[in-house]
Amino acid sequence: MNRQMRAKKFMKLQMHKKVIISGGGTGGHIFPAISIANALRRIDPGIEILFVGAEGRMEMEKVPAAGYKIAGLPIRGFYRSLSPGNVAVLYKLVKSLFMSRKIIKEFNPDVVVGVGGYASGPILRQAGRMGIPTLIQEQNSYAGVTNKLLAKRASLICVAYDDMEKYFPAAKIIKTGNPVRQNFDDIDILKNEALSFFGLRRDTAVILVLGGSLGAGTINESLSGNIQKIASSGCQWLWQTGKNYFENINTLVSESSCTNIAVIDFINRMDYAFAAADIIISRAGAGTISELCLVGKPVILVPSPNVAEDHQTKNALALSFRNAAIMIRDDEAVKRLADEAIRLISDEEEKKSLSANIKLMADRDADIRIANEVLKLAGA
Repeated sequence: MNRQMRAKKFMKLQMHKKVIISGGGTGGHIFPAISIANALRRIDPGIEILFVGAEGRMEMEKVPAAGYKIAGLPIRGFYRSLSPGNVAVLYKLVKSLFMSRKIIKEFNPDVVVGVGGYASGPILRQAGRMGIPTLIQEQNSYAGVTNKLLAKRASLICVAYDDMEKYFPAAKIIKTGNPVRQNFDDIDILKNEALSFFGLRRDTAVILVLGGSLGAGTINESLSGNIQKIASSGCQWLWQTGKNYFENINTLVSESSCTNIAVIDFINRMDYAFAAADIIISRAGAGTISELCLVGKPVILVPSPNVAEDHQTKNALALSFRNAAIMIRDDEAVKRLADEAIRLISDEEEKKSLSANIKLMADRDADIRIANEVLKLAGA
């Protein structure tokens, strides 16, 4: 090796590493991605990070708000039916592949990370073709078609569940757990501050309803249909409807003159929301489950049936079998959800038991474990 080559190698070793993180679409993908980025910055404050997302999706707003640069691809999902719209989707896929190659060449990353969502496919595929190390962060107990295809070229696959060898090559798998938005330990010290933030009273219990970043139809419809029962429940409701349902539900609550319901389209201070809550109603996505285990509050889970391989039901059953959560099937929610929440809020013994059991399932520091694996692939 001549002197010039040795000098270039030395300079590369001295430079801060560059990482692309791709994916998004929903908070379940975006916030874990941001958690990984934050962990990378804690380890190496000078690291350069570029996000790649899908144009018009939630990540194009949330990632810059978290302090990171993001490039957008025109990628979209295919229609399940035989639709003429798939021709346009195919064109956008091809365009996204060309754009991904250009982004990679210009940014020159040491490693590319995919967290799921439309944008992960093109950027990881091109990175693998260009010989750049790639890492897949699979949150769920199942793997979708895209990640199974990407795994063939992936350098490493970080998972949160056992028995993932049925989807991925065993030699590439490392169990790290799922990263969450932030450390939710000891959030009870924020209780009074959180109640003031949302305009809630200190002398009345709070039920937190998480309808997801876009909105969980069944949860919203179950509670909307029982608005008078909620109004007379004797407790306060902090209700995140999701942006798709906010206008109708906010109007409904306003017209009913309910003073014990706070309606919000999206909660930016989730630490405050968790701190304010006495019990929580939620869907059962993998990232959400990871957060709820850290929070340690009593939970009612209503798993969505509209996901691949019904994985939310599997997530919820894993907790309910351990008496770490109450599960209500999606098709039972309209009849049961409001009554079950009102019953649970008054049952101190069951709340204590659920809280103790869900805390036992908490998996901490997944973000740091994943960040360290990213840096290993980058040659740090």
